[in-house]
Amino acid sequence: MIKQIFTGVAAIAAFSTPAFADGDAEEGKKVFRKCQACHQVGEDAKNRVGPILNGVVERQAGTLEDYKYSDAMTEAGEEGLIWTHENLAEYLKKPREFIPGNKMTFAGLRKEEEVEDVIAYLETFPDKEE
Repeated sequence: MIKQIFTGVAAIAAFSTPAFADGDAEEGKKVFRKCQACHQVGEDAKNRVGPILNGVVERQAGTLEDYKYSDAMTEAGEEGLIWTHENLAEYLKKPREFIPGNKMTFAGLRKEEEVEDVIAYLETFPDKEE
């Protein structure tokens, strides 16, 4: 009985893990071109329509200084939303559904692999203070 339970739990865990748990940062750089109209990363990055994305992974939502977030994004951050890998993935798939009323007009990335690659790319840009 215990063996059956363990096998069932192991199977559920295996199927619940994303297919592309580790994205490819080089491929993510290519996919990020879709984001560059509104966002920048890197040493000389500046806020545009969207905020700088340096250090976004594991940052509290709506908290980058010198950027005017939507009320919806600010509220999400105040309620404790952290841009974990999982939260970023869901947001990048359907930004307007994940946080209704946020400023991002981009419809989202449809391919799981592109989402994982972009997150891997963003992880290469830590916050300057780190």
